[in-house]
Amino acid sequence: MKVEQIYTGCLAHAAYYIESKGEAAVFDPLREVQPYIDRAQIDNAEIKYVFETHFHADFVSGHLDLQKKTGAAIVFGPGAKPGYDAIIAEDDQVFTVGDYKVKVIHTPGHTMESTTYLLLDENDKMHGIITGDTLFIGDVGRPDLAQHVVSDLTEEKLASHLFDSLRNKIMPLPDHLIVYPNHGAGSACGKMMSKETTDTLGNQKKVNYALRADMTREEFMKELLTGLTAPPGYFPQNVLMNIRGYESLDDIMERGTQPLSPGAFEAAANETGALVLDTRDASDFMKGFIPNSINIGMDGSFAQWVGEMIPDVKQAILLVT
Repeated sequence: MKVEQIYTGCLAHAAYYIESKGEAAVFDPLREVQPYIDRAQIDNAEIKYVFETHFHADFVSGHLDLQKKTGAAIVFGPGAKPGYDAIIAEDDQVFTVGDYKVKVIHTPGHTMESTTYLLLDENDKMHGIITGDTLFIGDVGRPDLAQHVVSDLTEEKLASHLFDSLRNKIMPLPDHLIVYPNHGAGSACGKMMSKETTDTLGNQKKVNYALRADMTREEFMKELLTGLTAPPGYFPQNVLMNIRGYESLDDIMERGTQPLSPGAFEAAANETGALVLDTRDASDFMKGFIPNSINIGMDGSFAQWVGEMIPDVKQAILLVT
C-alpha cells in the first residue's frame, strides 16, 4: 500500500495522501491545498475524502478549501460538531478509496473527537495507522490544548481517556503496522517527540514511555501531565476556526497581496494601526528597518514564531519581504 507523507518542517506537521484506482484521500491537510490537488492530478485521481483526525490547535486545516475546490467529503470522528457540512463517522465505520479501506477508530484523549484511521490495502491486509495527535513517535498528544474550547473536561479526565484509547484501541493492533503521526520533533503538540516521522507500532510499544505495558493509569497521567508548558496563545483561536469555518485562502491572498509604495505603506500603517512584520533575513533587517516593526525571518520555524509573537489572528498585518 502506498502512503505518501507530505511533511512541512516549520510546523513539524505531516499530512498524508493515498490513492487507488483513480480515487484519493488526504488526511489533515494544511491551509494551502494546491499541493494536494496537484498531487492527485499526477495520478489522474479525484480526491474523494478529506479525513480530519481532530480539530487542530496548532494550524488552520485546509479541509474546507479542499472540499470547495474538489467536492471531496470531509470526515470527522465520533462526537465532532463542526459548523459546516461533514460526515461524522461512527466508531469502526469503513470508507473505501479505490481498492483501499480506511477504518475509523475513535481514540479520545488529546481531544474527545480524536480519531485514528486504520489503513487496509487492496488485499484487506492492515498496513498502518494515521494517528493524528493521539500517538506520536516517542510521545503522545497533550490533553490540555483544546479542552476549554471543545470540551468542559479537565486535562486529567482527557488524559484518563487517552490512557484507555491507547490500551484498548491502539496497543492491541498488530506490531507490523506503520505509525503515521500528525507531528514530529519541534511541534508544540507534544513534549518529547522523536525527529523520526514514522515507525512500527511494535517498536513504539518497546520505546514509547506512554505505551509501557505495565504502566498504571495514575503513572500514565502523572508522566503525561508533568512538565507541560503553557500552550501558545493562538491555539484556541485556531481550534475555533477549524470548528466554525473560515474565509477562503484564495480570497485572503487576492485581497492581501497588493504591493504598496513607501508612502502608501506608511499611510496604511497609520490609518489601520496594522502591525508591520518584516520577513527578511535578520542580517538585512539589521541594516535598516521600519520603526516598531517585528522581524521574523522566513527560515526556520516562521509559522510558530508568528503565532507566538502575534497571537491575535485578526490583527491587521503589513508585510515587508
